[in-house]
Order: sequence, then structure tokens, then C-alpha cells
Amino acid sequence: MFLMTENLPSPHKSLGIVNATSHLMLPSEAIDEFEAFDQLFPAVEEKLKQKASEKGADGIVGVRFTTNVANVQVAPKFLVLTGYGTMVQLLNQKS
Repeated sequence: MFLMTENLPSPHKSLGIVNATSHLMLPSEAIDEFEAFDQLFPAVEEKLKQKASEKGADGIVGVRFTTNVANVQVAPKFLVLTGYGTMVQLLNQKS
């Protein structure tokens, strides 16, 4: 299973869009530690791979991420990371 931010140059079949989200609550003493987003990327990537694998995909292309900071009250804040892309299945090439 692979993830790419670009399109795939080799022959493939698109299987649809896949998305995944992960979040993290920042306690009041850490409400400005936005570098915590970094720890959310592996979780979202793994969820994307799992969902795509269940659909028979070989990989995901055009992967993009969006970030959001959700304020529930004064504190805590929630960091929300969403990833999405197009699931693809590689086509066999005959020589």
C-alpha cells in the first residue's frame, strides 16, 4: 500500500475517494502547542491505508491533508487532522 501526493503515471483504475480523521485534545496548559499536529499524521495515514486496503486498492494518490482547531470552550482545544485521496488499483502491464 502506498500514499502519494501526486498522480500515478502508470496504468491504474480509480476506485473512489477515501478519507480519514484523527484528533487530539490539548489541555488548557498546552493550548498553543500546535506542533502536536505532527503526531496525528501517522494515525491518519494508517487509517487511509486500512480503508483503501479493504476496498482492494493498491494505493492512494492525490493525498491531501486539512487541519482544524476546534474550540469547544475556552479550553480545551481539539486539533483535527483529515486526510483524503483517490484509491487506485494498479493495472497489469503485459510485455
